[in-house]
Amino acid sequence: MNQMKITMALLLSAALSGAPASAVAQEIARYNEGNYFYTSITIPPGAETMYLSGSGARPLEDGSWGDMKQQTINTFTRFKQTLEEQGWSMSDIVQVRAFAVAGDDGLDFAGFNEGYSEFFGTDENPNKPVRSFVEIKDLVVEGWLVEIEIRAARISD
Repeated sequence: MNQMKITMALLLSAALSGAPASAVAQEIARYNEGNYFYTSITIPPGAETMYLSGSGARPLEDGSWGDMKQQTINTFTRFKQTLEEQGWSMSDIVQVRAFAVAGDDGLDFAGFNEGYSEFFGTDENPNKPVRSFVEIKDLVVEGWLVEIEIRAARISD
């Protein structure tokens, strides 16, 4: 809440001084940090955004798909590669939506969190996105336990 008050005060100060809003330092604001995600993130006007379509794991060498943790790691590893190829990073991710199906042993939410936590809230990437995790009946690709889509945002230099 303090960060919101500071941001509002800066915007009001800029407006009263006649300075353009673009003169105010802008940043992506994150609020209410949890173990794996923030409950809200505010993206300022003018920020660049990137959306990556839903994707899932690739089959392993033996043709199997792996468990929820393996599929989550595989999917985020490929997202990381895509982001980096386009000059972005995992720390730019502000939203994750995950759609999951139960395997033979039920829905493995813990396995998802284990794989997910290798990419967010780490020394390499301390940022955490807002997040949804939804159990559904089926996914388009047989063998997938999870399909993930992401949204990234960053402030232009």
